[in-house]
Amino acid sequence: MKVTREAKTAILVIGSILLFIWGYMFLKGRDLFNSYKTYYVIYKDVEGLSPSAPVTLNGLVVGKVTGITFTDHTTGQLQIEMQVKTDFPISKTSYATLYEPGLLGGKQIAIVPDLKNPAPAEDGDRLQAGLKPGMLSVVGEKLSPLQTKVEATVVTADSLLHNLNNVVDKQTQENLRASIAEMRITMSEFSKAAKTLNATISGNKTNIDATMANLNKTSANFAEISDSIDPEQIASAINSLENSMKEVDKMMAEVQSGKGTLGKLLKDEAMYNNLADASNELKELLADLKRNPKRYVHFSVFGKKGTPYEETPKKK
Repeated sequence: MKVTREAKTAILVIGSILLFIWGYMFLKGRDLFNSYKTYYVIYKDVEGLSPSAPVTLNGLVVGKVTGITFTDHTTGQLQIEMQVKTDFPISKTSYATLYEPGLLGGKQIAIVPDLKNPAPAEDGDRLQAGLKPGMLSVVGEKLSPLQTKVEATVVTADSLLHNLNNVVDKQTQENLRASIAEMRITMSEFSKAAKTLNATISGNKTNIDATMANLNKTSANFAEISDSIDPEQIASAINSLENSMKEVDKMMAEVQSGKGTLGKLLKDEAMYNNLADASNELKELLADLKRNPKRYVHFSVFGKKGTPYEETPKKK
């Protein structure tokens, strides 16, 4: 069968038209030869989402965005058209979440299926809209309080520097310079004193070493003495000391109660008075012996009788 030129031309024209349509739809993100399901979702702001952006399900690319159009010119809402091909069941209550996968990549849509709802989404159904903040948004939210604190700190630092400039006038600066100069002189003198001390220590190093050796020897001897002391002897000595103290306490108690000679001397007033009278009489006797020795001593070389003592009348 011979095909005419007109038929060939018609077939070529029809094929070209079909190829043009397929190419046009492919450039728009649609594939006419694959069995995709079309879903829709409405956002208030797509945040830079572009046509042909990937549509993922648990991180797996299952489709792409095929169109973005305004649905309401008063509110500016945008309707997103998606073509999705997957064997995983997507319910009608699933979410189409707009998110940013990284710093360099653009916006994408992730389908979050609602596994509790068994009713599958049909071709042309509208999914629920979701939004997941990107990394830059999260960082911006975290940096906002920090920015406020930094601004407050900068203001405080500026005020502090202003007050410091007011305080540190020329006179204060001169005083600071003088203090620093004096401190430098003091450190120099301290360095000289340290050098002198080092020289002194170096010159007496032999004596210091001998002293330390003697100290070590003394410590060793003391350790030997302490080791040689029997703890039982110490305990026995302590017990003896306690018994002695008990006897002393008993003796003091008897003295306080007036027992014994010492106790009577301390407690008996009559004995004290007798001792006091005897002491006074002895004192008077010695005084009279000095004044009138003839009354008590008679001495003659040639046997002559002594002159009898005549009592001197007491002066009234």
